[in-house]
Amino acid sequence: MEDHVYKKIEIIGTSEESSDDAIKNALYKASRSVQNLRWFEVVETRGNIVNGSIERWQVTIKIGFTMKD
Repeated sequence: MEDHVYKKIEIIGTSEESSDDAIKNALYKASRSVQNLRWFEVVETRGNIVNGSIERWQVTIKIGFTMKD
């Protein structure tokens, strides 16, 4: 078994539907430009409020990926 070296990046996903969708949107977008994604952690959840209702969810996540040799 070989040892791995990881790098972390922090991104923010958004969604009008839910915090879970905001995470999925962020992961989908990251997977299109970053290879070897391995894990994520939720750092912060927040949202916009309009007329007393949630207009948009915003979720900050850190994503870990394996670095190439």
